[in-house]
Amino acid sequence: MGSEHGIGYLPLFETRRGKGRILYRVFAASVFVGIVLIWLYRASHIPRSGEDGRLGWIGLLGAELWFGLYWVSTQSLRWNRTYRYTFKDRLSQRYGNDLPRIDIFVCTANPEIEPPIMVTNTVLSVMAYDYPPEKIAVYLSDDGGSDLTFYALLEASRFSQHWLPFCKKFNVEPRSPEAYFSLGSWDAIEDKELASVKKLYEEMENRITTAVKLRRIPGNTDLNHKGFSQWNSSSSRCDHDTILQLIIDGRDPNAKDIEGCALPTLVYLAREKRPQYPHNFKAGAMNALIRVSSEISNGQVILNVDCDMYSNNSCSVRDALCFFMDEEKGHEIAFVQFPQNFENLTKNEVYSGSLRVLSEVEFHGFDGYEGPLYVGTGCFHRRDTLCGREFSKESRIQWRSENDIHTKESADELETRVKGLASCAYEDNTQWGKEDLKEAPPHPVQNRCSTLHTLQFMGVCLQMGLRYGCPVEDVMTGLSIQCLGWKSVYYNPARKGFLGVAATSLDQTLLQHKRWSEGDLQVLLSRYSPAWYALGRISPGLLLGYCSYCLWAPNSLATVFYSTAPSLYLLRGISLFPQVSSPWFLPFAYVIIAKYTYSLAEFLWSGGTVLGWWNDQRIWLYKRTTSYLFAFVDTMLGLVGFSETSFIVSNKVSDPDVSQRYEQEMMEFGTSFPMFTILATLAMLNLISFVCAAKRVVTDVGVIRGFDTMALQFLLCGVLVLINVPLYWALFFRKDKGKMPSSITAKSVLLAVFICTCSMFMY
Repeated sequence: MGSEHGIGYLPLFETRRGKGRILYRVFAASVFVGIVLIWLYRASHIPRSGEDGRLGWIGLLGAELWFGLYWVSTQSLRWNRTYRYTFKDRLSQRYGNDLPRIDIFVCTANPEIEPPIMVTNTVLSVMAYDYPPEKIAVYLSDDGGSDLTFYALLEASRFSQHWLPFCKKFNVEPRSPEAYFSLGSWDAIEDKELASVKKLYEEMENRITTAVKLRRIPGNTDLNHKGFSQWNSSSSRCDHDTILQLIIDGRDPNAKDIEGCALPTLVYLAREKRPQYPHNFKAGAMNALIRVSSEISNGQVILNVDCDMYSNNSCSVRDALCFFMDEEKGHEIAFVQFPQNFENLTKNEVYSGSLRVLSEVEFHGFDGYEGPLYVGTGCFHRRDTLCGREFSKESRIQWRSENDIHTKESADELETRVKGLASCAYEDNTQWGKEDLKEAPPHPVQNRCSTLHTLQFMGVCLQMGLRYGCPVEDVMTGLSIQCLGWKSVYYNPARKGFLGVAATSLDQTLLQHKRWSEGDLQVLLSRYSPAWYALGRISPGLLLGYCSYCLWAPNSLATVFYSTAPSLYLLRGISLFPQVSSPWFLPFAYVIIAKYTYSLAEFLWSGGTVLGWWNDQRIWLYKRTTSYLFAFVDTMLGLVGFSETSFIVSNKVSDPDVSQRYEQEMMEFGTSFPMFTILATLAMLNLISFVCAAKRVVTDVGVIRGFDTMALQFLLCGVLVLINVPLYWALFFRKDKGKMPSSITAKSVLLAVFICTCSMFMY
């Protein structure tokens, strides 16, 4: 390949366009023609003032306009799908071990819903990467400030002396001990060595789980490590000093495993928390890690993972470096995003937890433009881009340069000096979490933080760290980086890079999507909106892709109307759709058949099942009528000062009964969750409408005439009834603890009967 690097230059990664793009574009164009015809029908057949169905007709026109325009925005994610392939062998041949330092950030916030043993497995999996250990530094941010989590990390550091050489010797995959030992088959590994390491792990696991169960550290442990002295009786989760401990100091020549090889640096950080200071949730924790790590290891590449997303592929670091270190394209890339994948999914994904179409289709569509959005975990960043460096063709990173790390200070001296970077007051009057503060006064500690060296070199400061003020700080941060001219890459290897824990109950699923959709809408309405801030800074295709996610919450309004109004008008015998014998019936039929046939094909192509697709449609409806609706209302209230931004940590601990029902793919309704009242009411409303309308057609109108005039309304209402079968079962027939609470059953039935009764008397 001829280039400025010479005839013999070989790239470190390859980009391929998705197949069938032209065929898909023809198909999409035909669907769009059908959508336009539906709009024309609605606009040209609006009932006159005073005629039955006028308000419903106008409402459906608005909903169909919205659905059509939103569908257009989603096409940007299917128009130009791109796939990436790396050449790790070329990376090794070209650089050997002359590779950049990697800082890995693992974030946890609450030991009660994010068990310390799960956190230690994630930490051990990233410590064991197939990478020079002296160039790895792992930082655990514990926003819960828990001595139990610190104890678990201390235990993990001791076990790592045995686990890391074991992984290296036998090329173990995955390198999370819990995940590996659960596989049950270990070819080519001597039973004696396996039994020895497994026993050590089980002993460690037992000590950690016992401590968590008793809620106290074993009595003799306090004498073994000075770190425990930093907790006192006045410390609490939201009120404590900075706790920083170099558990394994990579500079120490004695930090070796049992084979005499170097161990990665391992650091525990619980940043200072005070009630009077906003701590900005995960974004604040990440920014504290960026500053602290810059003084300890200063890795040029930063990987951040959530505490439940263990490494499933020991070569992920080398995969990411193939993009960053490519001589021709690497200087353009700010971050490499791996997909979110989950290990606890059932065959048919009862809660649609895999995000299958997002990871297998839509993010590849993002990658066809300047690259995917940043999703907050499983992402490799260049440090300088996280700290505000603006893209320039001349600004290439010298990967072979030595990093500025402190070798003369003792661990105690380094900890004492660096603690201030994680204090509550450090960010006052600085650029951290903000943008466009070029005139902000310098902070007295900033000159000691090598994170800022890039900015001092530039002479300006456009952003510092992750954004604040939004539940999806990751999306806003990634957009800001792309608006500075950088590109990102989506890498989805055959062996998944990271595996996490999907929600195992419906309430957790809906809560999670409420946070995501609320945060995305806040991004759209903020000064950093892709609709205006990014206009002209990123490509139109990428802008539309961002908007398709930011508009999740407003989708609730059209969906709620479309899933109720046709049913209520069906109950009254008023048709809102063309007759089967009308030519206008054809656009509706074509769009419905084409859209859902393609949706099923897309889901199956992504590795799903037919029943999984049906479950996906159910969760799509449930999210749009509850999670997105609550998110929209909360965001609107927030704009007028009646609501504050919150960050909900997903529960990673399941009740055994809930877990069993999840594995049996039984939906969980066993709590008095407010969103369940809406779901149950809408389900009952559609059931009552369908039964009453069917009875009237059979007894009064006649089946043939009723089918001709009301076919699409019957179809829509009937599908809504079918999709809610698990909910009806939970309302009336189930006897287990996962059934719908009787209070919600009573409220939903009464509300549905009341709405249907009122509808019957409307004129």
